[in-house]
Amino acid sequence: MIKASSAPADNPTQAEPPRRSLFVRVLRGIAFAIIGVVLFLLTAWAAAALYFDVRVPWLGKSLSAFFLLAIIAIWIFLKRRWLAVGATAGAFALVLAWWFTLQPSNNHDWQPDVAVLPYADISGNQVTIHNIRNCDYRTETDFDVHHYDKTFNLDQLRTADMYFVYWGSPNIAHTMVSFGFDSGDYVCISIETRKEKGEQYSAIKGFFRQFELTYVIADERDLVRLRTNYRKGEEAYLYRLQGKTDGVRKVFLDYLRRANSLHDRAEWYNALTSNCTSNIRLHAHAISGRSSPFDWRMVLNGQGDQLLYERKRIPTTLPFAELKEHCHINARAHAADKAPDFSQQIRQGVPGI
Repeated sequence: MIKASSAPADNPTQAEPPRRSLFVRVLRGIAFAIIGVVLFLLTAWAAAALYFDVRVPWLGKSLSAFFLLAIIAIWIFLKRRWLAVGATAGAFALVLAWWFTLQPSNNHDWQPDVAVLPYADISGNQVTIHNIRNCDYRTETDFDVHHYDKTFNLDQLRTADMYFVYWGSPNIAHTMVSFGFDSGDYVCISIETRKEKGEQYSAIKGFFRQFELTYVIADERDLVRLRTNYRKGEEAYLYRLQGKTDGVRKVFLDYLRRANSLHDRAEWYNALTSNCTSNIRLHAHAISGRSSPFDWRMVLNGQGDQLLYERKRIPTTLPFAELKEHCHINARAHAADKAPDFSQQIRQGVPGI
């Protein structure tokens, strides 16, 4: 006599638990992979922070090596992986807490070109900017530093122009903004690292607490000509920004307030969060009350001029490639050199001007 099976062989309920178990294992594997990548990056950053930001070099190297060995030991000897995750995150948190105690200072032996900080007195429509820089260059590293004070009438402020300066990769540029007045004057502002004597800029160190932040307020014959006429291999592009006069005025004043703040209290430069481009975006945000949608070209800022073109922040009467060609100013800057009307000459042929 053949007995009937209590459940069909192809009953879907019998296969369901294995499928669910496999799905859970895959999810756990993905979660641990993501956590692993995050912990690896946090560990690498913490070790680098100790290496660069501990002010005694030999001690920084020792602490960085000890930190890495400690993390490796955690993952070797702690068999419960969630405990290892917690211990690694805790070690990172300790380094981060120490890192935030590091304070910037305005009291160092600065390089001559950034030794004097600019500031402004604002009274109604009159703005007096103190310590406008105007270096007299013989070479990139051989120059005489001069400063002057000048009063500007805000009713005469009309334009804002943006410079993109490339020195290697087309994806990375230094950005500067220059404000133009009816009088023919231009006030150029460059957000930079304030370097001490003997200190060299490093892109890697820029992610740590190595450099103070400075707003260099200068004559264009200084900031622009340095990059076009004296530094080798730098290419500069000048774009006229589109905007209402009232907005230009508000952004200009916001720049000056930040310069005043830095004159009174130092801040850290950071290559990711507080650099030449991110701070420009903050000034625009402070005026409009809203931030622009994020775009990867805000980080790889060498492509930022194309982003401005797409958002119609610069003239769009020409195809972008042709516009950029017209905005390349190196040849005009070389021809103008020390001419009193340097700013006017480099703008000849720039669309929108």
